[in-house]
Amino acid sequence: MDKDRLEAFSDGVMAIIITIMVLDLKVPHDNVTWSALQDLLPLFLCYVLSFVYLGIYWTNHHHFFKLVPRVSGSILWANLHLLFWLSLFPFATGWMGENHLASLPTATYGFVLLMAAVAWNLMQWRIIARQGRSSALAAALGTDWKGKLSPVLYFAAIPLAFVNTGISNGIYVFVALLWLVPDRRIERELERRGPE
Repeated sequence: MDKDRLEAFSDGVMAIIITIMVLDLKVPHDNVTWSALQDLLPLFLCYVLSFVYLGIYWTNHHHFFKLVPRVSGSILWANLHLLFWLSLFPFATGWMGENHLASLPTATYGFVLLMAAVAWNLMQWRIIARQGRSSALAAALGTDWKGKLSPVLYFAAIPLAFVNTGISNGIYVFVALLWLVPDRRIERELERRGPE
């Protein structure tokens, strides 16, 4: 199957997720003071973090599928599995932000991040299994240390949320920053292959 519909659908879902998240930022009516905005600060910071995560997933998805010439039914389902967990970002973001980074919402946010990372890895493995270990995608990913480290850090952050939410949130920010560092593996593989 052609991959264009998968990419277009995924782009649309991610755009809707971001739109839903921003709608949780309610405008303070009848209060034009700095303190009104200060009350929104935890929710706004959670929104920024989730926006960054969705941006990371979107850009990586875009680059990733440049090395996937065709998709199968199992790859479509693996992609839907990823989109399911990403679609929970608005809920987890809103709950954590509205409750000023309380333990259970912070742990739930970490669980959603963990499951999205697991879904990403499952999709990646499904594609590599279909294309073969000698595929361009497998070559580009190499050892994929960031892809392996991220779920481990999320897994550690979940129980830590019940001890110190600052540590958990620090881990979430650290992983986001880790992925913001440009990863040129796929771009290098595309350059090596030359124009199609």
